[in-house]
Amino acid sequence: MPAARESLLDAAFAALEGRPWPRIKMAEVAAAAGVSRQTLYNEFGSKEGLARALVRREADAYLSGVERALSGASGAAGPRERLAAAAVWTVRSATENPLVRAVLTGCWNERLPTSVTSVTSVRTASPGPLPAPGELLGQARDRAVRLLAGDWPPGAVELPLACEAVARLALSYVVAPAPAADVARMVRTVLA
Repeated sequence: MPAARESLLDAAFAALEGRPWPRIKMAEVAAAAGVSRQTLYNEFGSKEGLARALVRREADAYLSGVERALSGASGAAGPRERLAAAAVWTVRSATENPLVRAVLTGCWNERLPTSVTSVTSVRTASPGPLPAPGELLGQARDRAVRLLAGDWPPGAVELPLACEAVARLALSYVVAPAPAADVARMVRTVLA
């Protein structure tokens, strides 16, 4: 029931924009998705299972955006520009999505589903463990190394080191926000 699953995740995310997670009711999420509450429980097992799947989906969407930026889909041409685009995506994604921000920084507030980090067994939750703080950024860094390896200029800063520096720089802009143009300019300066 993939369509119902996505509808339920969309409804849960929309509910989270309006209210803190502890005040969101499973019946409301099911109704907003147009399915029964039993369908929701069959799909996720519990509210914690729903939260876990929601966080996993948002983390995966973040990583997909990183890959788009690194592949040049954002219009960036060279590897440095693509790495800068990935840094800008990281900051923008964390600014717009509190779940991505929480996974990247480990800063969960009372509005977010805080129990997801302790959930270890959910029947149908998304596969794979949720990343610990910093792991999601590490996954983005590793993808950058893989996707830029063939295009990285010889004699430039070592690619893994450059990707690590840019990932950490992006995270610093997540923690202490600044305009996206500043992020791109800083990355280009660091990689010059």
